[in-house]
Amino acid sequence: MDVLSDNFAMFREGFVGTVELTALSALLAVALGLLIAAFRVSPVPALRAFGTAWVTLLRNTPLVLLFLAVTLGLPALGLKGWDSFWLAVMALGCYTSAFICEAVRSGINSVPVGQAEAARSIGMTFGQTLAQIVLPQATRTAVPPIGSLLIALAKNTAIASGFNVTELGAVQKTLNSDSGYNIFVIFLWIAVCYLVLTLAIGGLFRLLESRLAVAR
Repeated sequence: MDVLSDNFAMFREGFVGTVELTALSALLAVALGLLIAAFRVSPVPALRAFGTAWVTLLRNTPLVLLFLAVTLGLPALGLKGWDSFWLAVMALGCYTSAFICEAVRSGINSVPVGQAEAARSIGMTFGQTLAQIVLPQATRTAVPPIGSLLIALAKNTAIASGFNVTELGAVQKTLNSDSGYNIFVIFLWIAVCYLVLTLAIGGLFRLLESRLAVAR
Protein backbone atom coordinates (compact mmCIF):
# COMPACT_ATOMS: atom_id res chain seq x y z
CA MET A 1 0.00 0.00 0.00
CA ASP A 2 2.99 2.34 0.49
CA VAL A 3 3.35 3.11 -3.20
CA LEU A 4 -0.30 4.24 -3.40
CA SER A 5 -0.41 6.16 -0.13
CA ASP A 6 2.96 7.85 -0.70
CA ASN A 7 2.06 8.92 -4.23
CA PHE A 8 -1.71 9.29 -4.02
CA ALA A 9 -1.71 12.78 -5.59
CA MET A 10 0.26 11.48 -8.56
CA PHE A 11 -2.09 8.50 -9.00
CA ARG A 12 -5.12 10.79 -8.73
CA GLU A 13 -3.72 13.19 -11.34
CA GLY A 14 -2.90 10.30 -13.67
CA PHE A 15 -6.32 8.70 -13.23
CA VAL A 16 -8.14 11.99 -13.86
CA GLY A 17 -5.96 12.57 -16.92
CA THR A 18 -6.82 9.12 -18.26
CA VAL A 19 -10.54 9.66 -17.66
CA GLU A 20 -10.46 13.04 -19.43
CA LEU A 21 -8.44 11.63 -22.33
CA THR A 22 -10.80 8.67 -22.66
CA ALA A 23 -13.97 10.78 -22.47
CA LEU A 24 -12.89 13.42 -24.98
CA SER A 25 -11.42 10.87 -27.38
CA ALA A 26 -14.62 8.82 -27.13
CA LEU A 27 -16.77 11.84 -27.99
CA LEU A 28 -14.61 12.59 -31.02
CA ALA A 29 -14.55 8.92 -32.07
CA VAL A 30 -18.34 8.51 -31.83
CA ALA A 31 -19.01 11.77 -33.71
CA LEU A 32 -16.56 10.92 -36.47
CA GLY A 33 -17.66 7.28 -36.53
CA LEU A 34 -21.30 8.25 -37.11
CA LEU A 35 -20.31 10.75 -39.81
CA ILE A 36 -18.04 8.33 -41.67
CA ALA A 37 -20.66 5.56 -41.38
CA ALA A 38 -23.16 7.94 -43.03
CA PHE A 39 -20.59 8.58 -45.76
CA ARG A 40 -20.12 4.85 -46.31
CA VAL A 41 -23.82 4.24 -46.94
CA SER A 42 -24.37 7.52 -48.79
CA PRO A 43 -25.73 7.49 -52.35
CA VAL A 44 -22.94 9.96 -53.28
CA PRO A 45 -19.93 8.04 -54.72
CA ALA A 46 -17.37 10.63 -53.57
CA LEU A 47 -18.55 10.37 -49.95
CA ARG A 48 -18.52 6.57 -50.09
CA ALA A 49 -14.97 6.66 -51.46
CA PHE A 50 -13.84 9.05 -48.72
CA GLY A 51 -15.44 6.88 -46.01
CA THR A 52 -13.84 3.73 -47.38
CA ALA A 53 -10.41 5.40 -47.57
CA TRP A 54 -10.74 6.73 -44.00
CA VAL A 55 -11.60 3.32 -42.57
CA THR A 56 -9.02 1.43 -44.63
CA LEU A 57 -6.20 3.82 -43.75
CA LEU A 58 -6.87 4.13 -40.01
CA ARG A 59 -7.77 0.48 -39.35
CA ASN A 60 -4.49 -0.61 -40.93
CA THR A 61 -2.24 1.99 -39.32
CA PRO A 62 -0.57 1.14 -35.97
CA LEU A 63 -1.75 3.53 -33.26
CA VAL A 64 1.81 4.46 -32.28
CA LEU A 65 2.52 5.44 -35.88
CA LEU A 66 -0.62 7.58 -35.90
CA PHE A 67 0.56 9.31 -32.70
CA LEU A 68 3.89 10.04 -34.39
CA ALA A 69 2.13 11.36 -37.49
CA VAL A 70 -0.02 13.70 -35.40
CA THR A 71 2.61 14.92 -32.94
CA LEU A 72 5.42 15.31 -35.47
CA GLY A 73 3.55 15.69 -38.76
CA LEU A 74 1.19 18.53 -37.82
CA PRO A 75 3.97 20.84 -36.54
CA ALA A 76 5.95 20.06 -39.72
CA LEU A 77 2.96 21.25 -41.74
CA GLY A 78 2.97 24.53 -39.82
CA LEU A 79 0.17 23.64 -37.39
CA LYS A 80 2.10 24.49 -34.25
CA GLY A 81 1.00 25.40 -30.73
CA TRP A 82 -1.20 22.35 -30.12
CA ASP A 83 -1.04 20.96 -26.59
CA SER A 84 0.15 17.33 -26.41
CA PHE A 85 -3.09 16.36 -24.65
CA TRP A 86 -5.24 17.56 -27.55
CA LEU A 87 -2.95 15.92 -30.08
CA ALA A 88 -3.46 12.65 -28.17
CA VAL A 89 -7.24 13.19 -28.25
CA MET A 90 -7.05 13.71 -32.00
CA ALA A 91 -4.96 10.57 -32.58
CA LEU A 92 -7.08 8.33 -30.34
CA GLY A 93 -10.38 9.75 -31.57
CA CYS A 94 -9.57 9.41 -35.27
CA TYR A 95 -8.13 5.92 -34.83
CA THR A 96 -11.14 4.62 -32.88
CA SER A 97 -13.61 6.32 -35.20
CA ALA A 98 -12.71 3.90 -37.99
CA PHE A 99 -13.76 0.93 -35.85
CA ILE A 100 -16.89 2.67 -34.56
CA CYS A 101 -17.83 3.47 -38.15
CA GLU A 102 -17.80 -0.23 -39.01
CA ALA A 103 -19.84 -1.10 -35.91
CA VAL A 104 -22.44 1.50 -36.87
CA ARG A 105 -22.42 0.40 -40.51
CA SER A 106 -22.99 -3.18 -39.39
CA GLY A 107 -25.98 -1.97 -37.36
CA ILE A 108 -27.30 -0.06 -40.37
CA ASN A 109 -27.01 -3.17 -42.54
CA SER A 110 -29.06 -5.12 -39.98
CA VAL A 111 -32.07 -2.84 -40.57
CA PRO A 112 -34.40 -4.28 -43.25
CA VAL A 113 -34.04 -2.50 -46.59
CA GLY A 114 -37.81 -2.05 -46.71
CA GLN A 115 -37.59 0.47 -43.88
CA ALA A 116 -35.50 2.88 -45.97
CA GLU A 117 -37.54 2.21 -49.09
CA ALA A 118 -40.77 3.03 -47.25
CA ALA A 119 -39.23 6.26 -45.95
CA ARG A 120 -38.14 7.31 -49.43
CA SER A 121 -41.56 6.46 -50.82
CA ILE A 122 -43.14 9.12 -48.61
CA GLY A 123 -40.62 11.73 -49.69
CA MET A 124 -38.02 11.60 -46.90
CA THR A 125 -34.47 12.58 -47.88
CA PHE A 126 -31.44 10.34 -47.32
CA GLY A 127 -30.46 12.34 -44.23
CA GLN A 128 -33.95 12.19 -42.76
CA THR A 129 -34.22 8.47 -43.44
CA LEU A 130 -30.87 7.79 -41.82
CA ALA A 131 -31.43 9.97 -38.76
CA GLN A 132 -35.10 9.22 -38.07
CA ILE A 133 -35.61 5.66 -39.33
CA VAL A 134 -32.40 3.70 -39.77
CA LEU A 135 -30.03 4.86 -37.01
CA PRO A 136 -32.54 4.50 -34.13
CA GLN A 137 -33.03 0.85 -35.12
CA ALA A 138 -29.33 0.27 -35.86
CA THR A 139 -28.37 1.54 -32.40
CA ARG A 140 -29.52 -1.66 -30.70
CA THR A 141 -27.11 -3.70 -32.78
CA ALA A 142 -24.26 -1.19 -32.67
CA VAL A 143 -24.18 -0.41 -28.94
CA PRO A 144 -22.50 -3.65 -27.68
CA PRO A 145 -19.50 -3.48 -30.06
CA ILE A 146 -19.14 0.26 -29.49
CA GLY A 147 -18.91 -0.43 -25.75
CA SER A 148 -16.09 -2.90 -26.36
CA LEU A 149 -14.32 -0.40 -28.61
CA LEU A 150 -14.47 2.33 -25.97
CA ILE A 151 -13.05 -0.05 -23.38
CA ALA A 152 -10.18 -0.70 -25.81
CA LEU A 153 -9.84 3.07 -26.23
CA ALA A 154 -9.44 3.51 -22.47
CA LYS A 155 -6.58 1.03 -22.48
CA ASN A 156 -5.02 2.56 -25.59
CA THR A 157 -4.62 5.86 -23.73
CA ALA A 158 -1.51 4.34 -22.12
CA ILE A 159 0.34 5.04 -25.39
CA ALA A 160 -0.08 8.77 -24.74
CA SER A 161 2.42 8.55 -21.87
CA GLY A 162 5.18 8.32 -24.47
CA PHE A 163 4.10 11.69 -25.88
CA ASN A 164 4.24 13.87 -22.74
CA VAL A 165 0.60 13.42 -21.71
CA THR A 166 -0.22 13.13 -18.01
CA GLU A 167 -2.13 9.88 -17.49
CA LEU A 168 -1.69 6.52 -15.73
CA GLY A 169 1.07 5.32 -18.04
CA ALA A 170 3.09 8.43 -17.19
CA VAL A 171 2.67 7.65 -13.48
CA GLN A 172 4.12 4.19 -14.03
CA LYS A 173 7.10 5.61 -15.93
CA THR A 174 7.80 8.23 -13.27
CA LEU A 175 7.64 5.79 -10.36
CA ASN A 176 9.76 3.21 -12.14
CA SER A 177 12.53 5.70 -12.81
CA ASP A 178 12.43 7.88 -9.68
CA SER A 179 11.66 5.51 -6.81
CA GLY A 180 12.70 2.30 -5.19
CA TYR A 181 9.22 0.78 -5.16
CA ASN A 182 8.64 -2.76 -6.35
CA ILE A 183 7.82 -2.59 -10.05
CA PHE A 184 5.18 -5.31 -9.76
CA VAL A 185 3.33 -3.36 -7.05
CA ILE A 186 3.36 -0.26 -9.26
CA PHE A 187 1.94 -2.22 -12.17
CA LEU A 188 -0.68 -3.75 -9.88
CA TRP A 189 -2.06 -0.38 -8.80
CA ILE A 190 -1.97 0.96 -12.35
CA ALA A 191 -3.92 -2.14 -13.46
CA VAL A 192 -6.48 -1.57 -10.69
CA CYS A 193 -7.02 2.01 -11.91
CA TYR A 194 -7.59 0.82 -15.48
CA LEU A 195 -9.89 -1.90 -14.18
CA VAL A 196 -12.04 0.67 -12.37
CA LEU A 197 -12.30 2.74 -15.55
CA THR A 198 -13.09 -0.16 -17.90
CA LEU A 199 -15.65 -1.66 -15.49
CA ALA A 200 -17.38 1.72 -15.32
CA ILE A 201 -17.56 1.92 -19.13
CA GLY A 202 -18.78 -1.68 -19.33
CA GLY A 203 -21.45 -1.03 -16.70
CA LEU A 204 -22.64 2.10 -18.50
CA PHE A 205 -23.06 0.23 -21.78
CA ARG A 206 -24.80 -2.72 -20.12
CA LEU A 207 -27.29 -0.24 -18.68
CA LEU A 208 -27.72 1.32 -22.11
CA GLU A 209 -28.26 -2.11 -23.69
CA SER A 210 -30.92 -2.99 -21.13
CA ARG A 211 -32.75 0.28 -21.72
CA LEU A 212 -32.72 -0.26 -25.47
CA ALA A 213 -33.91 -3.84 -25.03
CA VAL A 214 -36.91 -2.66 -22.98
CA ALA A 215 -37.82 -0.26 -25.77
CA ARG A 216 -38.29 -3.06 -28.32
